[in-house]
Amino acid sequence: MLLPTDVARADCFDDAALYHNVNPTILRAIAWQESHNKADAIHVNANGSTDYGVMQINSVHLAELARYGVYRQTLLQPCQNVYIAAWHLRRMVSKYGNSWKAVGAYHSEQLPERDAYAQRIKHIVAAWGEIPPAAAVQGRTADQKLNVKP
Repeated sequence: MLLPTDVARADCFDDAALYHNVNPTILRAIAWQESHNKADAIHVNANGSTDYGVMQINSVHLAELARYGVYRQTLLQPCQNVYIAAWHLRRMVSKYGNSWKAVGAYHSEQLPERDAYAQRIKHIVAAWGEIPPAAAVQGRTADQKLNVKP
């Protein structure tokens, strides 16, 4: 896993998306949904886990991330947090294909949370004008392929 060593910059989303071959618009929408782009966001969940940083990386991933030299403190470094999120999204895309199901699985692989999360991201992207609003309405399946401008 590649992690930049410099401070967060505007192109972290583009760089991370390019490196992990995911859509930068989707990454930005996830950041907005998760933290409203607050780099220092920390949220303790009801299940005892904690979400860290702009992309709200969950502590459940810490054991696996430690194998790559990524620790809790790393998650509070904005640009590195975005790279880690892109890595996690890439894993979901590899598992579910380039679909809204993969986007939803970024948050949870369990139903109905997965599909509800995908809908929230889809609505954010539609509000930004990146996909036609009609494509963000009900009736679209989670398996539908992403058709979002990068």
